[in-house]
Amino acid sequence: MRDLYQSQRAMRNMRRAAMQRGVVAILDVGTSKIACLVLRFDGPEVLREDGVGAMAGQSQFRVIGAATTRSRGVRFGEIDAMQETERAIRTALQAAQKMANVRVDHVIACLSGARPRSYGLDGAVDVEGQVVTDSDIGRVLAACDVPDFGGGREVLHAQPVNFALDHRSGLSDPRGQIGNRLTTDLHLLTVDETAVQNLLYCIKRCDLELAGLASSAYVSGISSLVEDEQELGAACIDMGGGATGISIFMRKHMIFADSVRMGGDHVTGDISMGLQVPLAVAERIKTFYGGVVATGMDDREMIEIGADSGDWEKDRRTVSRAELIGIMRPRVEEILEEVRARLDAAGFESLPSQQIVLTGGGSQIPGLDGLASRILGQQVRLGRPLRVQGLPQAATGAAFAGAVGLCLFAANPQDEWWDFEVPAERYPSRSLRRAVRWFRDNW
Repeated sequence: MRDLYQSQRAMRNMRRAAMQRGVVAILDVGTSKIACLVLRFDGPEVLREDGVGAMAGQSQFRVIGAATTRSRGVRFGEIDAMQETERAIRTALQAAQKMANVRVDHVIACLSGARPRSYGLDGAVDVEGQVVTDSDIGRVLAACDVPDFGGGREVLHAQPVNFALDHRSGLSDPRGQIGNRLTTDLHLLTVDETAVQNLLYCIKRCDLELAGLASSAYVSGISSLVEDEQELGAACIDMGGGATGISIFMRKHMIFADSVRMGGDHVTGDISMGLQVPLAVAERIKTFYGGVVATGMDDREMIEIGADSGDWEKDRRTVSRAELIGIMRPRVEEILEEVRARLDAAGFESLPSQQIVLTGGGSQIPGLDGLASRILGQQVRLGRPLRVQGLPQAATGAAFAGAVGLCLFAANPQDEWWDFEVPAERYPSRSLRRAVRWFRDNW
């Protein structure tokens, strides 16, 4: 099991190797589509002298290849049928490589299911000298008592979201500052181990090396929230095909993530059952005529179903748009109610700003923003991912928020700023030893 799972540090070395070669593939393995982008990194990484901060490790890159294919063998954002998923990944990868005219060996992937769970940890140490050094940062990270999150869980993200020195809180990097007592708050995200290992195994079967792994809730937030929203506090709701990802950002860091195991495919399934049509026809009807708010006009607007079952009467049926909305709205409301419950559990209403940004392919249903603001009770806007150099026009929509966020994550991985040696021998207590061992294995 252990050798199947590559630690964060091994993946980081892999990413550096990919950077030296200059090309890396981005893979968004979703329930409804698999998107593959090929990035070329131009020139050296832009580093500030202290090596951390907004520009740390940020690389200039451009997209030189892009392809999407219909996802097969993935349910709820997790691999359900290995061979079908492998075939779909190979299809997307080969098309993107052909467009880029380059062979890619390293891939950075994201996954949307795997039942993410967030933990907030804290640690405190006395500063050894008067000035905070790298070793103090390593010790305070080791002082965080990692909870026993149970068997079968794997750590996906671990990021210090705040440092405090004596009575001054909100420091992004306390090194070089004078003080006596250093404390930190750390956000830890765990996911189902089997879901991660299935993805790693599938990528290995495609003859690729994994150079990084991220939660799609996290990368969607990176690409869809503007800088002020990430700073002041905002939630990103990524409505995918099989799962809806939720991430909350504060002070430019993700402080909470979760996912609801429902998405746009469930709405399609409801239409398929309600109108008794195949899923492909239901998807087309949803895309062209769907909505969640009915007006007086919708009773009169008739939609031709146009199936091909061979029964002439059945194939020539029409339904009003109001009927279609009546089928779609309950499921969309159910998803939003579930999102509301998760945000309440996370204490979202106590943040200074309560902006909510909807993104993902499922967010494109007309009228969704109005319905969401009624159910979620905050300012809601529809988010499109940031523009990335070289990205084809077809890949700039909300459905590509995860893929674009993964590009930004590849160029500027936040957790690498804090890759410090954590001292193991100084702490006799069992919980600290466990924390130290965990940091050593996973950072």
